[in-house]
Amino acid sequence: MSLTQEFIEKESKYGAHNYHPLPVVLTRAEGPWVWDVDGKRYLDCLSAYSAVNQGHRHPRIVQALKKQLDRLDLTSRAFYNDVMGDFLKKLCEYAGFEAALPMNTGAEAVETGIKLARKWGYEKKGIAEGKAEIIVCQDNFHGRTTTIVGFSSDPDAYSGFGPPTPGFRMIPYDDTEALESAINENTAAFLVEPIQGEAGVRVPSDGYLKKVRDICTREGILLLFDEVQTGFGRTGKRFCFQHEDARPDVLLVGKALGGGLYPVSAALADWDKMEVF
Repeated sequence: MSLTQEFIEKESKYGAHNYHPLPVVLTRAEGPWVWDVDGKRYLDCLSAYSAVNQGHRHPRIVQALKKQLDRLDLTSRAFYNDVMGDFLKKLCEYAGFEAALPMNTGAEAVETGIKLARKWGYEKKGIAEGKAEIIVCQDNFHGRTTTIVGFSSDPDAYSGFGPPTPGFRMIPYDDTEALESAINENTAAFLVEPIQGEAGVRVPSDGYLKKVRDICTREGILLLFDEVQTGFGRTGKRFCFQHEDARPDVLLVGKALGGGLYPVSAALADWDKMEVF
């Protein structure tokens, strides 16, 4: 039995089969390169779905993590610590928002955005309790939690996990007319990926992001951009929405925010939205 096969069989024996990786067993990485247990080198074009935009084991990020671990580890949000404020300030200034709510995974950031939108809809827009709706797109991918897979159009994502959480209305991606038609008095927000990832890196038509920004502003609903995959330089700008100056009400980020070393995500908004928490 080869070394590669040995590792694969061990993982298959003890790990749940919810994921089916390529038959390559990695053991080392640096910058854009990864090596398998047989010594073969590969150019990592996948970049952990954008989690390592900065490259594997970027020395400045590794050093920052080591320095922090030598001083203070987990404190929980039950206490203040001397680095959270600096992190939030840097993130808000970098993204151009007034406030941020940190989480761990991208799915948690999306769930936070959903909670923010619903609460804003009830407290600010006056939607009747329990009636708020969020518009989403076909072929979306926003994570793997129960609520999120419930508004997926991919049977591989939602089959066997029902019933779906109510309160979501699905429209075709890259279709502004469908968005306008779907909005009603109970609509709180439109949640969309600026570029759809799992759908096959689907780039919308030129002007789409700006048009949906204008529609959401005119109709009085929040625009939520899920930039967990497209954020932090992946599209040539800090964030994809900047290509069309289509600033969302809520920006959802993750993956590369943690530098490939630690799961960090966040929902960002201005205080007139974030104050609902």
